[in-house]
Amino acid sequence: MPVPSSELPGSSQRDSSVFAGSGDAATEMGLVSAGIAANLNELHAIDPDQVAGTRAARRLGPIFWIALGWFGLIVVLAVFASVLPLKSHTAPIGPPRRAPSANWWFGTDAIGRDVFSRVIWGARVSLVVGFASIVFGLLVGGTIGVVSGYLRGRVEALLMGFCDVLLSFPALLLAVAIVSFNDSRSVVTISLAIGVVSIAPVARLVRANTLVFAQREFVTASRSLGASNLRIIRREILPNVIPPVMSFSIILVAIAIVAESGLAFLGLSVNPPNPTWGGMISEGTRFVIDGSAPWISLLPCLVLFLTVLALNLAGDRLRQYLDIKDGES
Repeated sequence: MPVPSSELPGSSQRDSSVFAGSGDAATEMGLVSAGIAANLNELHAIDPDQVAGTRAARRLGPIFWIALGWFGLIVVLAVFASVLPLKSHTAPIGPPRRAPSANWWFGTDAIGRDVFSRVIWGARVSLVVGFASIVFGLLVGGTIGVVSGYLRGRVEALLMGFCDVLLSFPALLLAVAIVSFNDSRSVVTISLAIGVVSIAPVARLVRANTLVFAQREFVTASRSLGASNLRIIRREILPNVIPPVMSFSIILVAIAIVAESGLAFLGLSVNPPNPTWGGMISEGTRFVIDGSAPWISLLPCLVLFLTVLALNLAGDRLRQYLDIKDGES
C-alpha cells in the first residue's frame, strides 16, 4: 500500500526555497528578515535619502546651522546695539581713515567714525526693512495668491493681471519710483517700496501651491460636507501652503536686504547720519578705487555678503527639508 504524501494536493517541492530543509518557523522568519535588512543596508549605502525614515533624510545639516548662527549673531548685535559697549556711530571718535586695529576693529571712515559700530547700527535698518517689506508682501501677495488660486475664473484673471502689471516693471526701477514720490526717506517708506515689489512673486508662488491643494481629496470632502470657502481656505489650504512659502520668504528677506542696500547706494534710503550697509559701501567706493582706505567699503560689503549668503543657504536647505517631510508624510 503506497505511503500517503505529506504535501497538500497540487503543491510541489521547491528545494531552492528559503523555507526548504527547515521546520522551525522562527528560523525561517529570521532568514527572511535578514535578507530584507541586507537589501535596505545596500540601498542606504547607495543613497541614504531613498530609505524612508533615515535620519540623514531629515537632518538639516551643518551648513544650515552655521548660516543660522551667523544670521542670529547679526540679529542679536542689531537688537542690542543700544546697550552694547560700542563707540559712537554718528560722531568722529578717532583719526580719519585709520586702518583696522585692536582699538578700531573695522577701522575708521573718512571723518573718523568707527566703521564697526556703523556696521552694527546699519544692520538695524537692513533687517527691519528686509523683514517688514516681506511681511507686507506676504500679507498682500499671499492673499491675492490664495483667492485667485481657489476661486479661479474672473477673479483669478483680474488679480493675476494686476500681478503681471507689477512684473512688467523692473524691480529696482519700481522701488526707486515709489521712493521718489515721498520726500521722507524713512524706514516705512523704504519697506513699503520693496514690499510692493515683492507682491507679485509671492502671489504667483502662493497661487501655484493653492492650485495643487485645491484639487486634493480632503478639499473635495470638505466641500461635500458643506464647508464654506473661508473655512476651507483657513483649515485646509493655508496649513499646506504656508510651509513652502515660509522657506521661500527667507530667501525673499535676503533679496529685500540687497534691494535696500541698492537704494542706499543710490542715495535713496534713510537719511544720514543713520548708517546703512549700502550707504557705507557707497561712501567708501572712492577709497577703494584709490586704495587709500578700502576697508571703509569692503568690510560692510563683506558683512552684507555673508548675511545674504546665510539667508540663501538656510532658506534653500529648509525648503529641501520640508520637501523631504512632505514626501514621507
